[in-house]
Amino acid sequence: MQIHIEPNNGIPIYEQLVRQMKYAVAEGILLPGQLVPSVREMAKRLAVNPNTVQRAYLQLQEETVLQSLRGRGMTVATDAKQRCISDRQAVIAARLRAVVSEAVQSGLESEQLKEMFLSFLESTTECRGSEIQRQLHDNSADPINTSSVSSSQESPS
Repeated sequence: MQIHIEPNNGIPIYEQLVRQMKYAVAEGILLPGQLVPSVREMAKRLAVNPNTVQRAYLQLQEETVLQSLRGRGMTVATDAKQRCISDRQAVIAARLRAVVSEAVQSGLESEQLKEMFLSFLESTTECRGSEIQRQLHDNSADPINTSSVSSSQESPS
């Protein structure tokens, strides 16, 4: 999994980390029982303040995505995958509602919108299968690969 932190995109850094970890759990890249990097290690990898990572991990614990194992660290909770899938679907549904609303307000006809959506969906699904296989293969040893993190400095979160 590659974590991309964009300090200037308007979304707090801790929230970006929460979302991306939930997506990784939903996709099966992070598996139940799997250890996640410590707060310090993750902060170092992402070049962010450890308090930011701590805040993200606490939120993931509150949402029972992560659980603390005394003396070992944080692991993915056993039943986290379905919860993450549901959360992900809710986020996507909200985004789709906003896009459809904007398209309708700008005068696009239903048929035009449907054609655009189906065309985009078709082109995206062709690439998706091969990308997931590549990610699973590339990250089998290190499930949280931050080698392509796009963070220069942390902004307040």
